[in-house]
Parts: sequence; structure tokens; C-alpha cells
Amino acid sequence: MIQKLKEMLGRPVYFITSIASRGWLDWVPDAIYLKIIYRGLMGDSLNLENPQKYSEKVQWLKLHDRKPEYSVMVDKYAVQKYIADKLGEQYLIPCYGVWEHFEDIDFDTLPNEFVLKCTHDSGSVIICKDKASFDKEAARKRIKKAYGRSFYSAYREWPYKNVKPRIIAEKFMVDESGNDLKDYKVMCFGGRAELIKVHQNRFNDDRHTQDFYDRNWNNMHIVQKTLNRADWDVERPKNLEELLRLSEVLAKDMKHARIDWYVIGEAIYFGEITFYSSSGLIPFDERGEKLLGDLLQL
Repeated sequence: MIQKLKEMLGRPVYFITSIASRGWLDWVPDAIYLKIIYRGLMGDSLNLENPQKYSEKVQWLKLHDRKPEYSVMVDKYAVQKYIADKLGEQYLIPCYGVWEHFEDIDFDTLPNEFVLKCTHDSGSVIICKDKASFDKEAARKRIKKAYGRSFYSAYREWPYKNVKPRIIAEKFMVDESGNDLKDYKVMCFGGRAELIKVHQNRFNDDRHTQDFYDRNWNNMHIVQKTLNRADWDVERPKNLEELLRLSEVLAKDMKHARIDWYVIGEAIYFGEITFYSSSGLIPFDERGEKLLGDLLQL
């Protein structure tokens, strides 16, 4: 809590996004609000009239690329039927249940290992590896906090505006290493898969890395602030072509979408769809902003 207060005092934009996430600044027009937080987080003015950088174009998409089906695609529960209809149920991580309130969860029916997620935001993931030692009270408090936040209100990511807050429990998945899963985030531009962003050790802050590869698995050496690159080249997934194909099926007719996947052996599992990677508010180096900005045609 003290560290959080120091961050807010040191950078007022964190205070703005914090109170905004509770809906207290919804009266501020989207374009004006985005200009304020863009200046605070990126240290530059937001050009919405003639955006050139990737981060600017992502903010433009928040304002101008709004389709009702996007709300289904970002809903962690509703998207499961969407994926089953589009691709097939074999790509879905098994879901154990969905509830509107934490108190409704019957933990006796859940296996020893599972993952809890909120359907209406990004990041509220709770992992249980041993139900006997699982801290339900800490989980309840974290879910309650997530329920009090609106991803739309904080960053004006429009698709989240009408997503109903719920809780889902999914199967806990690991790869052949028995540890964390690599997260393959396929970035599509104009319906074509162009880049794959690979996250490793996502739940270990000291070891968490992010690297970008093109569709031929060449390391692009793109640098993004706050996220370290690995000291080695990530092994090309054996089913890369299938990852690209599936992503392009989902991203068809979209200006920009990021489709996230997990790979376990020969199997591919869907993670999520997002339309604003990092909300366009974690800066790249100059080269990265231009490279991704050139790919994103408005």
C-alpha cells in the first residue's frame, strides 16, 4: 500500500487511472481522457488527428473501431462459445464453472489445482496448486477488488464497457517442463499474423521476459519499457504455422487484434483476444513504435 501511494504521488497519472477505474471519471470524454493519461504514461502528446506511432494508433482504435461483437470476444466466458463455433472445442482450456459472486463458488467440486479469472478485465488471475492450502479469503478480496474496477473506465478500452463481471474456474495448465506456460501472443494487422510476442515466466517478476518474432521466427529485438528480453532465442514452436492460421481466422476483417495461445506438446489452447496490446500505454523504443505503427494501417 505504501509503495502504491508513493507511485501515485510520484506520478499523478496513476492516481487518475486508479480513481477512473471506479467509474468516477466516466463523465470525461474518451478522447480528452486518453490525451491526459497518454501524456502522463508516455511523456508525449497524443496525436489523434494523424497518428503515426503504434501507441497513438492504438488509442485511435479505442475511439473509432467499435463493433458489438468485440465485447463478446473480450469476455473470458462468452468467448468460449465463440471459439468453439469458429474453431472447435478442442482449442479451449476446460472450464469448471462460472459464478456471479465469489460466495457462490463450490470449492468442493473443484479439483486440487485450478485457475480463477474474472471475465471483465485483464490480469485478475488466481492460481491454486493445492486446494488444502488455498487462501480463499485472499482470493475473495482480490476478486472483490477486481469487481470494483472497470477496464473501460481506466483505459477506455471500449469492448469491456458492457462485459458482465463474473468468475470462471479453469483447468491449471503446464507445459512439458511442468512449470509455467509460454504465452504466444500473435499480433495480427489487417487480418494477417505478422508478429508473435512470447512471454516466459509470466508470474515471476524477476524472470518474466518478452520477445518479439516475425512469422518466419526471426527475432525482431524489439524493446518495450518495463519488460525484459530473454538472453536466448526462444525455440520455434513446432506448430507455428497452425498458430498463425488459427489467429488469422479469428482476426479476419479486423484492423488489429492480438490472439493469445498456449502450446502443450502438439496441442494448442486459446488464451484470449485483445484489441489493444498493453492498452497502447507501455512505450516501445523508437524503432519498435515505427515498426508496429507501419504495420497498423488505419
